[in-house]
Amino acid sequence: MNTKKRLHMHITVDNLEESIHFYNIQFDAKPTKVKEDYAQWLLEDMSVNFAISTKGEEKGLNHLGIQYESDEALATAQKSFEDAGIKGKEEVGAICCYKESNKYWINDPSGLIWENYHSMNDVELYGGNEHSECCTPTFNDGKKPAFSITKPDKGCC
Repeated sequence: MNTKKRLHMHITVDNLEESIHFYNIQFDAKPTKVKEDYAQWLLEDMSVNFAISTKGEEKGLNHLGIQYESDEALATAQKSFEDAGIKGKEEVGAICCYKESNKYWINDPSGLIWENYHSMNDVELYGGNEHSECCTPTFNDGKKPAFSITKPDKGCC
């Protein structure tokens, strides 16, 4: 079964206005959604859902993700991960990034956060409430996934 997927990236930024300007140039496109703390580009020619916000504990890469066209496609992906022994966290009806979505969060082997999701409806809230796990889920062990980028002592790729 070959279904359309869209790569999702979310980067936490210091200055939304400056960042919107930069990414408008980078993508040669204007955002499809702009809020006071959030902007999103749905780029058809790259099949990318690129979002930035002032949310998050640290600046830089917040998480990566795959946006699925249906709950059925998301369930198939979740089953594939679970069949491979990769356990994540399922969220049904999550309110995050001005959308209601069903999600399956996982970490890659290096600890990078991946959000696999299907969005259903637009909403007027960034997260469900002040204590929402929007874009920073807590996994089954109760810990928030964390990752850092380390630079090699010598050489660079």
